[in-house]
Amino acid sequence: MSNKTYAIIGTGAVGGLYGAKLQKAGHKVSFLLRSDYQHVLEKGLIIESVDGDFSLPEVDAYNDVKKMPSCDVVVVALKATQNYLLPELLPPLVNKNTVILLLQNGINIEPEISQIIGSNTLIGGLCFVCSNKVGAGKIRHIDYGIITIGQYLPNYTAAGITEKIREIAQDFEQAAIPIELSEDLLLARWKKLVWNIPYNGLSVVLDARTDEIMANTDTRFLAEQLMWEVSAGANSCGRIIEDYFIQKMLDHTSKMKPYLTSMKLDYEGKRPLEVEAIVGNPLRMAKEAGVDLPMISLLYRQLKFLDARNRSDSKFLHI
Repeated sequence: MSNKTYAIIGTGAVGGLYGAKLQKAGHKVSFLLRSDYQHVLEKGLIIESVDGDFSLPEVDAYNDVKKMPSCDVVVVALKATQNYLLPELLPPLVNKNTVILLLQNGINIEPEISQIIGSNTLIGGLCFVCSNKVGAGKIRHIDYGIITIGQYLPNYTAAGITEKIREIAQDFEQAAIPIELSEDLLLARWKKLVWNIPYNGLSVVLDARTDEIMANTDTRFLAEQLMWEVSAGANSCGRIIEDYFIQKMLDHTSKMKPYLTSMKLDYEGKRPLEVEAIVGNPLRMAKEAGVDLPMISLLYRQLKFLDARNRSDSKFLHI
């Protein structure tokens, strides 16, 4: 095991799960928290997982990034809707050798982050995991867990398998976190959208779990057609998603335990939805390449309306 130190920015369903696994494996991990800071400081983290339940009675918890130690790897596990906070959150943690690992859904988000961190190494990570934060300091991991990582280079030039991603992969594997290395981060992000666009989007528009979408002939058809449009979007950017991959995602979802997607949970919690990162950005990338994605465009407009109305209702309720 390496002696790399880690900082988790966003101790939720994803950051909390993987950060806790890294600490359990022996790494020094610092956690940035907000609403449940005091609870976690006093009682630690509880992980209920298909891989085995465990708890960390003591964690290095902070509610102020300026008090956190600089580290070797900063894991950003915030929702993309909170990236406006990163110009304030990242600089205190970053030294000239710090690697930033961005565990976020969506596409075309690395360019903005690279402007904040300058010449530091930026690695994009995509998590195929069913995990929810179910209480203060409590995370329930119900299925899957693999992370795909790839190094970012300007304009999403394929970076290949670099030494930096190998080093992080070694730490994650040692912490029993399954990991896959990608030579091409842009292709990896498009492949993740094959799942994220149909299931995150339809779960909100149809008010449905993944198993409900897959159990109905009509909604399964919608999910599959959206997947084919994602494939067309990837193709417009010079990336090829093989046909078998779409069937693989359909099969995985059919076997998945009943799951409410992260976008559906955000909608129910009246939190901003990651509409732009997950749906708007790929639409715009395809349009710039001269390709129209009509079903995804329709889904995008529906989600924009629901997101705006949902947040408007939330403001009204809190007057």
